[in-house]
Amino acid sequence: MDPTTPLKGLRVVEFVHMVMGPTCGMVLADLGAEVIKVEPTPDGDNTRRLGGSGSGFFAFGNRNKQSLAVDLKSPDGMALVRRLLATADIVVENFRPGAMDKLGLGYEALSAGNPGLIYCSCKGFLPGPYEHRVALDEVVQMMGGLAYMTGDPGRPLRVGSSVNDIMGGMFGVIGILAALHERHATGKGRYVQAGLFENNVLLVSQHMAQYAVSGREAPPMTQRLPAWPIYDIFKTSDGQVFVGVVTDTQWQIFCEAFGLPELATDPALANRLQRVEARPRTIPMAAAVFASMTKAELMDKCEALGLPYAPIVRPVELFDDPHLNASGGLVPMTLADGTALKLPALPLAFDGARPGLRHNPPAVGADGAAIAATLGYTDAEIDHLRGLGVIVGA
Repeated sequence: MDPTTPLKGLRVVEFVHMVMGPTCGMVLADLGAEVIKVEPTPDGDNTRRLGGSGSGFFAFGNRNKQSLAVDLKSPDGMALVRRLLATADIVVENFRPGAMDKLGLGYEALSAGNPGLIYCSCKGFLPGPYEHRVALDEVVQMMGGLAYMTGDPGRPLRVGSSVNDIMGGMFGVIGILAALHERHATGKGRYVQAGLFENNVLLVSQHMAQYAVSGREAPPMTQRLPAWPIYDIFKTSDGQVFVGVVTDTQWQIFCEAFGLPELATDPALANRLQRVEARPRTIPMAAAVFASMTKAELMDKCEALGLPYAPIVRPVELFDDPHLNASGGLVPMTLADGTALKLPALPLAFDGARPGLRHNPPAVGADGAAIAATLGYTDAEIDHLRGLGVIVGA
């Protein structure tokens, strides 16, 4: 038994595009569930054809899945999908509010014939006054305080990743897993909803809590005084390194190892609060020491001393990260056009093993005939559907 596929035996049918919904399905697929991606004919999910900053979306979110490209406007296509959904444990969708209901594929309609079905809708907003608004990661970052906390005053800045889309999909998985646990006892499914906006609000909840507890509003991160004596990016002779010195023990180690013993014995620096207040004096001293070292020298010394440190890395440099490559942290895969690449695995390990690749991101409709066969369609019926254009692909 593969220890990295604890969800093996579960069938997931997804109607998704872009990032949030595909992330939810990808996590379930990486954990062993059979995930069938339902796509429109003849060209499949529009996400496949995105360019620019969206050009990696499909490759990112669709490994370990099967593709069923089907014409849902056709009675035969809808009949095939309904037969498939009757066998599903989980449905995931992230289209505009009401779209699945108009197709007759909403939770109420499907659960009537499949009461154990767990149905997850990944949306911009959970039920409430905003639920019919159109949402993007940028939209909820702006209205949810995250862009304010990231940029300079008066210059809100989007975080440099689709953090809400990705985390929103992950919260969809959390809800699904909770509903699965409950289903073991009750036999009944659930309607699970995950929201981009609400996800973003959770991300800034620490800043909300700070105000509630202290009465002081948190300034943007670019303007904040760090809570630690050393918690900064420093220049070396050939690059930049982040260094943190946060505990009393680390302060003593830092002072002795970097030739600043007078700071260790200074009574004005006896505790963390005093050291934070003294940063205008101590940070330039640390910066001068670090500037005399190479990037490698500083990182090697911090590692030997047990001090937190980090090189400043661009995403493209992660392809060559030794830890990721040695630990199964990058999953090799091949796209339908033959492009070979490796992308990050789930940040999980089961008994030391990382979830990996079972299926490359599928070509449009690559698994349609095989899926139809599992539903009882004969070869002749499958050929007929293919001839009508109801399904496409292999």
